[in-house]
Amino acid sequence: MENGTQRRNVRQLYEFVQTNLYFNRPDLNVGGERFNSTLLFSLLTALIGGKALIIGEPGLGKTTATEYVGSLLYQLPVGIVWASEVSGHPEQTEEKIIGRPDLGQLNQGKEVVVWSHFVQLPVKIVDEINRLPETKQSMILDGVDRGNWEYLNEMILNSEYCLFATANYQDQGTNTIIAPLLDRFDVMMESRYPGPSYAFLISQRQEKEDLLRHPGLEQELQEILKSRTTLEEKESRLTAVSEAFAAYLEESFHLPTLDSSTRKEVRKEIFALDIDQDANAYTRMLLAELSFCERHGQKRSSEVCEEGCHYTGYLCHRLRNCASNRLPISLTNYAKALAWFTGVPDVGIEQVRAVAPYCLAHRAQWTEPHLSLWQKDRRKDPLQIHLAREAINEVYQRYSEQDEHVKAALARAYRIFQGEPLEPLSGDHPIYAEIVKDLNLES
Repeated sequence: MENGTQRRNVRQLYEFVQTNLYFNRPDLNVGGERFNSTLLFSLLTALIGGKALIIGEPGLGKTTATEYVGSLLYQLPVGIVWASEVSGHPEQTEEKIIGRPDLGQLNQGKEVVVWSHFVQLPVKIVDEINRLPETKQSMILDGVDRGNWEYLNEMILNSEYCLFATANYQDQGTNTIIAPLLDRFDVMMESRYPGPSYAFLISQRQEKEDLLRHPGLEQELQEILKSRTTLEEKESRLTAVSEAFAAYLEESFHLPTLDSSTRKEVRKEIFALDIDQDANAYTRMLLAELSFCERHGQKRSSEVCEEGCHYTGYLCHRLRNCASNRLPISLTNYAKALAWFTGVPDVGIEQVRAVAPYCLAHRAQWTEPHLSLWQKDRRKDPLQIHLAREAINEVYQRYSEQDEHVKAALARAYRIFQGEPLEPLSGDHPIYAEIVKDLNLES
């Protein structure tokens, strides 16, 4: 099918969830359209195989939104999605998350793993991840990052998957999410209170959870996942059941869904989108501010930025850590997915600015003076997303004032790299110092 058809299908899924399952208020404007950020980024995460962290107060639909989106995008009855979820709590074990030995085989001297539903299914949800102790969060690092799950001497490598985790705000039962795990999430959103009218409507629509249920197919999926067959055979049988559920959705709700091959084709279309010159230059300018340090060569969480630095007015002075290489990957992937979803031909600054606060919020470690300065500021977002949004807007303002010079400096740098005997352009921003470093011209 042409991508316009698939885009309409995905937009229809968004509208179906918004109208029937996850009642919300729009809080994000893109190209004149209003979206709910939690629902939109959950949908994009499932579409491109990303990883999302959803924060918020208890009972405001953090897990619910991801369950519905995962069910529809991967053609799985929501009951099997529930059965595969991992709960975050201090007693959680590797055997419950990943797999356990087959005791019957073990008695015969054979090491055979019984894999968990969580590992086997492409939709992975960790509920209340910050209730996992920090020592146990490390158990899922590789799986979260690469879809690579190991137990005993066996391994499962997910060819297609998306991952969602939810986290309540800090209380006596929560732990800090370790930085390496946080960095593996592409985006962070807040599931917000929908308002009294929608909250009352939710109380009157409790049957909505049954819309994506199919007890017969859920039982069949349970039996497949528990069977002692090869992963290839399981995958073939799972596909057949997914197709049956897709047919049920089409017949019951006239709702088209995407099978595995279609999802792969859509991802190819998304990742093939070009990033225009302004979005490219603006993103580099942003990354420069998030990683630059004149005194120490780069930002490091173990080193303190001194007062009186020439670059005090830039983001680097307010940050404690350096931007990781995963940040630009998240930025470009989600900006491309948003461009595809909204039907624009390539990625511009608007798409980058729309996704950047959600890509940066959980990764940025701001200094205490900066946090205290903004703590009581009037805002609609949680503090971390608010700070990220303000930072993105601030860099955009600086880019708007010198966009032609920045693009000229990058173009000149490319010509120098190709061997032309030119001098790099200078300017009062970290991006110009970084260009000099890239060209190995630093004294």
